[in-house]
Amino acid sequence: MTTDTPARLLQLLSLLQTPREWPGGELADRLGVSRRTVRRDIDRLRELGYPVQASKGSDGGYRLVAGKAMPPLVLDDEEAVAIAVGLRAGAGHAVEGVDEASVRALAKLEQVLPSRLRHRVSTLQTATTALTSGDGASIAPETLTVMASTVAGHERLRFAYRTKDGTGSRRVVEPYRLVSTGRRWYLVAYDLDRDDWRTFRVDRVSEPFATGARFAPRELPTGSAAEYLRQSMYRRQETYEFAVTFAAPAEVVAARVPRWVGVPEAVGEGRCRLRGESGDAVEWLAVRLAMTGVDFTVEAPGELVECVRGLGDRLVRAAGG
Repeated sequence: MTTDTPARLLQLLSLLQTPREWPGGELADRLGVSRRTVRRDIDRLRELGYPVQASKGSDGGYRLVAGKAMPPLVLDDEEAVAIAVGLRAGAGHAVEGVDEASVRALAKLEQVLPSRLRHRVSTLQTATTALTSGDGASIAPETLTVMASTVAGHERLRFAYRTKDGTGSRRVVEPYRLVSTGRRWYLVAYDLDRDDWRTFRVDRVSEPFATGARFAPRELPTGSAAEYLRQSMYRRQETYEFAVTFAAPAEVVAARVPRWVGVPEAVGEGRCRLRGESGDAVEWLAVRLAMTGVDFTVEAPGELVECVRGLGDRLVRAAGG
């Protein structure tokens, strides 16, 4: 018999979370209490926000149904391990919104997991598949969860960082947001030593440590962390200007070219010109232009002209011409 009321309520809640209807007598036997005590405990759960539905009958029955809000869940060891492993996997997939939500949920779950379960999660994850960035560089899930917790708690973060050329340094930052590009994770943060905003590739971070020092979040120079990351990556790339004329109206080409590539302008009846600046490889731009399905002429740069000519030759050969 469970005489401790909080412990009994948790045990009752754990039973009700199984998707079935529980007769009142069976619940009373499981908990070692009277049916009257079960009814009182059910009322307590309802007061706490758990939508328990009762059915009429000789013995009556209870089951947990969907409510307007999601109250806390009670998980057994196997369930907690399964969810943690699933969240770790979800954090590495390029599903819009899911990867970042997985990291936030994983940070909350691992914060309360007992050490024995953390060890099981880590062991199982290692034995199945590694969380990797787009180029195959390994990312420890713990790195993401430590960063996520410091972002949420406005807590300064210390870590070791390795640049592209292998140069190592120690950083102390005020983390702002974690951003997933689908291929990689980045941390947008204010670097205290450099007194400026910076972006860091998470797969180049090691030894992350939450210092415990709180801070008031600064205002980001751009509207969002994603936009700041995009601009930061764009500034670091070598860019080139291009100009392409299409044998089609501007509205036709605009519907077939991403807006961030450029906006075509009419240059005569049935023709338009697309000008812009790109940091992408000329091979990618050549393919993107060919995918419009519209005749076009590349005016500049010369590298793009040669790339389109080479692409055309390969396509002709592939068609047996």
